[in-house]
Amino acid sequence: MNKKKKVLGIENPYSGYLFIAPQVLLMIVFIIYPVVKGFKMSFYEFYGMDSYFIGLANFTNLFNDPIFIRSIFNTVLFVAAIVILTIIFALFVATAVYDKNSRYVSFIRGSYYLPVMVSMVVMSIIWNFLLNPSNGLISYALDNIGIEGVNLLGNTKTVMPVIIFVTFVGNVGQAIILYLATMIGLPEDYFEAAQLDGATRWQRIRYILIPLMKPTTAYLVVINIIAVLKIFVVIQLLTGGGPNNASVTMMYYLYQNAFIYNNTGIASAIGVLMFIIALLLSVPQLKSFIRTK
Repeated sequence: MNKKKKVLGIENPYSGYLFIAPQVLLMIVFIIYPVVKGFKMSFYEFYGMDSYFIGLANFTNLFNDPIFIRSIFNTVLFVAAIVILTIIFALFVATAVYDKNSRYVSFIRGSYYLPVMVSMVVMSIIWNFLLNPSNGLISYALDNIGIEGVNLLGNTKTVMPVIIFVTFVGNVGQAIILYLATMIGLPEDYFEAAQLDGATRWQRIRYILIPLMKPTTAYLVVINIIAVLKIFVVIQLLTGGGPNNASVTMMYYLYQNAFIYNNTGIASAIGVLMFIIALLLSVPQLKSFIRTK
């Protein structure tokens, strides 16, 4: 009887695998299989239901495509700008309020997290209305101060900064929440000892607080890289990749090839390159995260 209980009970080392089996199965079906299938499809050309192996031709065609080269530049600019702005601004806000009154901290967290709770579709529609050159509120305000005919989304020089700003506004709240949660959870001993040694508030932030934030910073860098690479709705609703492909990104070009041009092989090749870029950008941050642990 005891042996039977041991076999069926928690003491059985195989019982843990039964608990994770459903999640593993879902991950295989919906994540691992599509990734492997995407890698395979990138080496084929598709004509209706037929497919033909063409090796690296899809990748060669992409790197000879000026629109794709432009999408790489826009994507790298997009990712770098969002990650840098998010980390710097979130650190600034969190370090400014982390030791203030709890009600004030809650108000700041709620204020900055509010845009995160709004759907990106809704936010993009609102910004599209505000930036409309004919009847948008921003254009109307600029007209009133003597700046007429401004079309921020129709200008190749301003379209990417505007998209970066809109994405940043909807993205930074999460980083602020994570930084504040980490800072509030730090032991007070570090700061009390530094204060007794005569350290100023800025010195405590610079030499104690910010270094202790390295694991959180590494985590935020990785998740922001992955999230920004997948950004699609903002570009689709605000610009559609225009004007003159000035705002097209790799994700949006993937969508165009897959669902508009019906170039499934090319779209798969773009997906593979995005996977490689995300991996190359994320691995150094993951290594630093592991080292800090």
